[in-house]
Amino acid sequence: MNSNKRSTAVDAIRGLSLLGILMANMLIFQYGMFGKDELHFFQPSTLDLISHDMLKVFVEGSFMPIFTFLFGYSMIKMRESLIGKGLKYGRSFFRRSVLLIVLGLLHSIFIWEGDILLFYGGIGLFLVLFVKRKAKTILIWGILLLALMAVFGYGSMEPAAGDAERMENYVKQSIEVYGSGTYSEILNFRSTEEMPIDLPDWLMLLVILIAPLMSAPMFLFGMVAAKRGRFLHPSMEIKLYLRWSLLIPVGLGLKTAGVMLESTNNWSGVLMMLGGPLLALGYLHLFASLYAFSSKQSVVIRAFEAVGRMSLTNYLTQSVVCVLIFYGFGLGMFGKLGVLQGALLAILIYAVLATASLLWLKRFRSGPVERLLRIGTYWSWSGRAKPKAAAPASAVPAIELPAEGPPAT
Repeated sequence: MNSNKRSTAVDAIRGLSLLGILMANMLIFQYGMFGKDELHFFQPSTLDLISHDMLKVFVEGSFMPIFTFLFGYSMIKMRESLIGKGLKYGRSFFRRSVLLIVLGLLHSIFIWEGDILLFYGGIGLFLVLFVKRKAKTILIWGILLLALMAVFGYGSMEPAAGDAERMENYVKQSIEVYGSGTYSEILNFRSTEEMPIDLPDWLMLLVILIAPLMSAPMFLFGMVAAKRGRFLHPSMEIKLYLRWSLLIPVGLGLKTAGVMLESTNNWSGVLMMLGGPLLALGYLHLFASLYAFSSKQSVVIRAFEAVGRMSLTNYLTQSVVCVLIFYGFGLGMFGKLGVLQGALLAILIYAVLATASLLWLKRFRSGPVERLLRIGTYWSWSGRAKPKAAAPASAVPAIELPAEGPPAT
């Protein structure tokens, strides 16, 4: 396996994660942030209900963690690259986080409410605390946080008195506004409409504080993988990948049980909180093993690599395309397409974007949004971190050689 292929394994895995993210997000594009779990308001068919459960088990909550894992991975690699060039990494990390926060705010306000960039930018500042820690220390923290989040998942999600009525009113309004509203009407609905979940202020604050910790384990596991040099030499790590792929049946079993128990069961949340990340780890290692066996000429593999290299551009483009398909100022297909049809549409959109990414990278080194992010991160028009200039030869003190004499005894 040549060095070029080894260096693009992570890009290919990132590209795969974006396919799963789009399929999961398609439920939100079609039914709304709250409506996706209230399909009975959309008169779903039996096929819709089966497809919805299948997406919950195989896709939802198990591809975003892959992207999260790789975000932590990239932070370590970015730090190593900057240190190798004699540069400090703190300022670059800070600028990148701020840029992601700004981009996330713009995305969530003006395009789509399901943005993740704002969260990634915020947690990036938190993760700086771990970048200098040993891999073993980070791993222990990741395991502890995963166990803690599973504990928080225990409890019934049965709605309190009045919540069901608020949810019904909210979803019915969203069907009308998103399906036939203008751009300004949809923006106004998102910014002014009261949320259908009535939580006390103290509980809402607790949720906000806990939210970053829910994804922290996968960020930390990615940092551990980077520190241990994983995914740089796929052909030499196939056995390792196959062993970790055994987490797939474990994750599927936990998530299947969680879906079957439904959210009103106390243990459903625990099973889903554990099953999602474990399935994600299994998926990414299985794909890594397939990548190691693949030919560098494979169009499918090169397509995944291209999407991964332009992940930020493709993520934002997915949002623009989907809101134009489902919202009222576009084709107005909100709640009308069907769950399975939406998943198939996601695959079609991904295929088009992958083709466009391949064509783009034939002429340019990176995607347009990635280029802007690199310019802001490294404060350089070239989008590259410039190594410190070597000291001039005249500034280097001469080394005085010892005078000739008898050899030491």
